[in-house]
Amino acid sequence: MATITILNTGKYDGEEIVQMYIRDLTSSIIRPVKELKGFEKINLKAGESKTIQFSITDKELSFFDGDGNEKIEPGKFHVFIGTDSKNTQKLDFELK
Repeated sequence: MATITILNTGKYDGEEIVQMYIRDLTSSIIRPVKELKGFEKINLKAGESKTIQFSITDKELSFFDGDGNEKIEPGKFHVFIGTDSKNTQKLDFELK
């Protein structure tokens, strides 16, 4: 589970799309630097904050090898959560 709290610091109500990206650092094949694995659209009143949780399951960590087989490999990962691919917070974990 990966969690982030989003705060509307503005004077007006608004909406935001919170995004989760994963990077597999030790895959046996070349993987994207940041791969979008989840997102949630939220509404925030002025001054309001919301905590958003993303599950990290086999689905988010798997990939297809050169033969078309779905695989999950142990290794190190980065999780990035934020409002776009550049404005993120990073969390590291290892799958054993």
